[in-house]
Amino acid sequence: MRKVRWGVLSTANIGTGKVIPAMQRGELTEVIAIASREQAIAEAAARRLGIPRALGSYEALLADPEVEAVYIPLPNHLHVPWAQKALAAGKHVLCEKPIARTAAEAQTLLDTAQSYPHLKVMEAFMYRFHPQWQRARELTRQGAIGELRTVHSFFSYYLDDPTNIRNIAEAGGGAIYDVGCYSISLARFIFEGEPTRVSAIVEDDPRFQTDRLTSALLDFGRGTSTFTVGTQLTPYQRVNIFGTRGRIEIEIPFNAPPDRDCKLWLTTDDGIEEITFPAVDQYTLQADAVSRAILDDSSTPTPLSDAVANMKVIEAVLRSARSGRWEANT
Repeated sequence: MRKVRWGVLSTANIGTGKVIPAMQRGELTEVIAIASREQAIAEAAARRLGIPRALGSYEALLADPEVEAVYIPLPNHLHVPWAQKALAAGKHVLCEKPIARTAAEAQTLLDTAQSYPHLKVMEAFMYRFHPQWQRARELTRQGAIGELRTVHSFFSYYLDDPTNIRNIAEAGGGAIYDVGCYSISLARFIFEGEPTRVSAIVEDDPRFQTDRLTSALLDFGRGTSTFTVGTQLTPYQRVNIFGTRGRIEIEIPFNAPPDRDCKLWLTTDDGIEEITFPAVDQYTLQADAVSRAILDDSSTPTPLSDAVANMKVIEAVLRSARSGRWEANT
């Protein structure tokens, strides 16, 4: 099977440091072009990564007839407009998360995508492709922990640089957008449904006007999910999935290292079983999965409607923080 020819919009660190090298190792992906708003920056990135073409504008990359699909690691506020432009240019799209800053904005992208049914569009929640998450979901489905009752997640790091995009409110910065989107996504992934209502507390940074500490409770009807995320906390991440007869704990749930084994623990009345997963790169798995959908003209592993649904929960969390009440997930 041939490889899909990808172009990358921007030289953002997530792309040049993690995603592009991972894509280059894929069985079905080939990165042939990278674009920046400055030609020299694009050329430097292309030389460093061994990419054949360097382009001095995003428009030039979208106009390149050899580029079949576009990976978008731009700041959050630019995701939807450039994804729409990519679709209009006839390109498939893999866009970083969160897909937008509001559910309405995400819906506009879904509406646009429906006008191009032959093109694939997916939000880049790479964690879902790691075998540890596939196994966690399988164990939960099989009843290995009994009846699923609650999921708890924690994701934090420390970053107080005012020039970093994660601390710029207008660009969609803040904890809930940057890392809270994972906690919401994984709860929906494990429950395989949507929360009916949410309650949240948010602490904003007075300088940046972005949330730096957010805790929330999601009510799924048959169980709950709680999470805490922060941008000015000691770095830590962990997920626990609790059932009536057991628990699943995922050691490195989100940025699983590509160069060493990962593990989860299944705790039941029979004891603790440690399950080890050989080193894989979840970004490579993600890129190949999307490329396979392109080559086979099949559905992407995660539909774009899932991105809209995730944004609705994010909005409900922020509404609850402002109102101090439970807010319906609508």
